[in-house]
Amino acid sequence: MSALLPPLPPPFDSDAVLDRFLTVMSERGLELYDEQEEAILELFAGSNVILNTPTGSGKSLVASAAHYRALCAGQRSVYTCPIKALVNEKFLSMCRDFGPENVGMMTGDAAVNPDAPILCCTAEILANIALARGPDSDVRVVVMDEFHYYSDSERGYAWQVPLLTMPQCRFLLMSATLGDTSFFERELTRVTAAPSVTVRSDRRPVPLTFEYSETPLTERVAELVEGDKAPVYLVYFTQRSASESAQGWMSLNLTSKEEKARLAEALEGERFNSPYGKDMKRWLRHGIGVHHAGLLPKYRILVERLAQQGLLKIICGTDTLGVGINVPIRTVVFTQLWKYDGRKAAVLSVRDFRQVAGRAGRRGYDNEGLVVAQAPEHIIENKRAEAKAASDPKKKKKLVRRTAPPGAVVWDERTYQKLQDAPCEELSSQFGVSHGMLLLVLSRPGDGCRAMQRLIRDCHETPHKKEQLRRRAWQLFRGLIERGIVEPQRRLDGASGPMAGGRKLRVNVELQEDFSLHHALSLFLIDTLPLLDVTSPDHALDVLTLCESIVEDPDAILRKQIDRAKTEALAEMKEQGLGYEERMDKLDAIEHPKPLRDFLYDRFNEFAAKHPWVEQENVRPKSIAREMFERYDSFADYVKRYGLQRSEGLLLRHLSQTWKVLSQTVPAAAKTEEVEELEVYFRELIRGIDSSLLEEWERMQNPDFEAAETPDKPQRKTPVDITRDAKAFLRLVRFAVHGVLQDANAGDFETIAQRTGSEALAVEDAWRPYFEASERLRLDPEGRAAKHTHIEEDGSIWHVAQVLIDGEGLGDWELRLDVDLAASRETGDVVMRWDGVAPIGS
Repeated sequence: MSALLPPLPPPFDSDAVLDRFLTVMSERGLELYDEQEEAILELFAGSNVILNTPTGSGKSLVASAAHYRALCAGQRSVYTCPIKALVNEKFLSMCRDFGPENVGMMTGDAAVNPDAPILCCTAEILANIALARGPDSDVRVVVMDEFHYYSDSERGYAWQVPLLTMPQCRFLLMSATLGDTSFFERELTRVTAAPSVTVRSDRRPVPLTFEYSETPLTERVAELVEGDKAPVYLVYFTQRSASESAQGWMSLNLTSKEEKARLAEALEGERFNSPYGKDMKRWLRHGIGVHHAGLLPKYRILVERLAQQGLLKIICGTDTLGVGINVPIRTVVFTQLWKYDGRKAAVLSVRDFRQVAGRAGRRGYDNEGLVVAQAPEHIIENKRAEAKAASDPKKKKKLVRRTAPPGAVVWDERTYQKLQDAPCEELSSQFGVSHGMLLLVLSRPGDGCRAMQRLIRDCHETPHKKEQLRRRAWQLFRGLIERGIVEPQRRLDGASGPMAGGRKLRVNVELQEDFSLHHALSLFLIDTLPLLDVTSPDHALDVLTLCESIVEDPDAILRKQIDRAKTEALAEMKEQGLGYEERMDKLDAIEHPKPLRDFLYDRFNEFAAKHPWVEQENVRPKSIAREMFERYDSFADYVKRYGLQRSEGLLLRHLSQTWKVLSQTVPAAAKTEEVEELEVYFRELIRGIDSSLLEEWERMQNPDFEAAETPDKPQRKTPVDITRDAKAFLRLVRFAVHGVLQDANAGDFETIAQRTGSEALAVEDAWRPYFEASERLRLDPEGRAAKHTHIEEDGSIWHVAQVLIDGEGLGDWELRLDVDLAASRETGDVVMRWDGVAPIGS
């Protein structure tokens, strides 16, 4: 595709670059506001800029100017923000502006073209770059969007670290809700030795009108759509509420015949191949979008794209849509004015309210944006009941007014007015120290200890808090030294011991290159790994359980596991004739699956007793990735088993986090062949679930690009010879073969046919005798062992025989497939041909 802003050829001329940028903006019909012009001129003059202007005032255009100047100057620039959805959206937008070859993306879940001169990433990725390389990094320009996340209690450190450690950079800090910025001006100038200015304005390009509604939500939304106030963004504060509401709007006639036709055309070729896809497609065809973090990224991207084309009338979403994502909205409707933040339920902060409300009003389309806050449901119902009773004295006497539910957060019109008028809360430092931070800083060339001391000294905390941070850093540091993760470099004079004067430290060179300790309990994992029985047939699965136990709990999935376990247990207890009270007692004791439960709890108590820095952390045994692997469920099977359609994104995120721990935190020396196969399995599984971003990027580079049809094989632009490393290729072959077994387990013979270039009916006929002769296919740890995969090499063909372990543990049948090595090299994927299912020896 042709970029709007390709870099100008050298030599670099700042005035020529500025002229070119302004010319392109003018050709696009964009006239700069005074604040945009001031900020751009300051950036081109070499100043740090804090841009504090309302949502919709064109901060992204200023960011584009900063990136364009850096690109033309041959400098690397980084755009960072708090949420992956916004990183994804900005990545695709910048690809269109600067050309896909010049833009890369990195989040905790995905990386595309990561060495590009312009990098879009989450704040944590930039913080890691800053910690590991600091002033030696090749980054010269940093754009930090939604900078108010500096005050986030869990992630605020990531916004602070680059400000402290990258003096070579020029910064653009952007937010609509910053408050006083004088402190940040002084800090930026102190660190970078460059002037720092704040460009501030309260003027909105599209003014807002505020309304407090005491009309039932369904009626009010219908009025808004009929009154040409769509697109309407319905703000909910749980993913479940946002998802469940979508179905309710299907009864409204939202789109005309012509609009339905445009939607149908826009959805042609889109793949809705996850369990939730059917619902998403049905809602989208009706003009209704759903947008929240529980969705797969490809569905969020699709909703954003359709909204940008003006094809959606209603979008049901959580407040994350208010974090800078470019979804044009005319009306924002708050279904309530409070939310639960993970610790307590409370009225929205002024900052949260304004971030979301600011999405109303589309520049170039609307004269004003409308923000509607719904009154509490009991107030609306009381008002309607009072109106009916006013004309009937008998009804008036019998009128019983509803009250708010016990423990509910109540709001009223005064609450709404206060949120409009009150100033934003001041930003506060949330700096912290972790193992991951220490490891990154100590891995720097030079004196990592002194760099860590400077980091704590210069952070934005109080003297008392800095002293606490120093003590914690020392405790964490001792833990790294004791485990040999960090070790002193040997001096030429042969001096040794941890206190040998003047010696520098280094990260243990035996660890893998991407080794990380980013989870609070990473050291607990390192300490516990040697205690697992490596001779056990379950060893690899136990390693997986240990990895799952240190990542955060996906509560929605665990609740579903408990619900299913209780349902099954209740049916069994009723058959046994147990009494009601006994049944209830037993049900109360049911937990979600916790492999190695007692071992992990006991081991953790021992660990915590020796390491007071553990504080409030706790080990969290669970079995999600392990259960999928043991049952050989596909992603879709697992979603259907537990009814996780509304939480597909949450499941994908948990699998990604677990895989990253398995890949990056389990030391290479501790990985058996079975553990390495687990790593490959989850890597390929995750890649196959949602490759939408990679496909979008590929399509921008090559308009003729076509995504692979099978859900588990995203097409590569440049195939690599995957057969070169025989050991790694064998793992991929086993993964592909087990994928066939997984589909057979689910009765999905159509997908087996697609995988193996055969006919679905022929595949089903081949499997029928096996299923008739044995119980449901079961692949337990023993059945997955490499000894059950037999390969006979025949030139460029591998004849694969996979022993099938049935429900009784017998292995007297086998699956037969041929792997074409030449075709695998050509396509960059394992290419299999169907050969049948038959008793061994036949």
